[in-house]
Amino acid sequence: MTGDPNTLNNAKLPSADQVEAYLKEHPDFLTHHESLLDQMTPPMRWSGDKVVDLQSYMLDRLRGEQDDLKDATNLLVSTTRANMLIQTRTHASVMSLLDALDFDDLIHTVCFDLPILLDVDAVSLCFETGSNGFPVLGDTDIRWFSAGTIDKVLGHENEFAKLLEHTSDDGSVFGEAAGIVRSAALARIGPSGSLPAGLIALGSRIKGSFHGGQGTDLLLFLARVLEHCLLRLFPAK
Repeated sequence: MTGDPNTLNNAKLPSADQVEAYLKEHPDFLTHHESLLDQMTPPMRWSGDKVVDLQSYMLDRLRGEQDDLKDATNLLVSTTRANMLIQTRTHASVMSLLDALDFDDLIHTVCFDLPILLDVDAVSLCFETGSNGFPVLGDTDIRWFSAGTIDKVLGHENEFAKLLEHTSDDGSVFGEAAGIVRSAALARIGPSGSLPAGLIALGSRIKGSFHGGQGTDLLLFLARVLEHCLLRLFPAK
């Protein structure tokens, strides 16, 4: 027999119609030849109508839910780690405040040690001078406000903390560091005893570093410990 080998080989292959007819006559063919399924491309929709392939749809949905679950888990883990780190930093800062031996040492700890311990760019301690001021304090790193400023900054007198997602300072709060501060956390201190009304301010160069969605429990805890330390060491007028 002579002829083109390719023609002979092609002649042996059944047409698509013959394959379709065969499968119709043998509907269990793929059941007995499951390995063929790995080499076939399944349709996303049945041919000839608009009915969705529910199996493919369910698999895609499960894959999407699995990806969403992984993302939620990763977010939870990262948030928990961040919260634990903040808590650890706050506890270290509290211990540093409690170790202060006198008033000057306490102010130095607030302005120079806390920025490192809390991983912020600036920490400032601000008080209202009142009518007579506090000349007994001499030259310190405390920032002084006029009377009534604290309530204006924090809002209502019962507002003890405020997180500012975006802010700018003219130097009245953060002094020389005002130019880099873009986000701030503020907490009220005093007045109590000889301690005038004041606040502790944490500043970050990153916009949105502090925002309203964050809790203020640790910030208030730090402020209360600082307040007690100040009451113990604050010099009388």
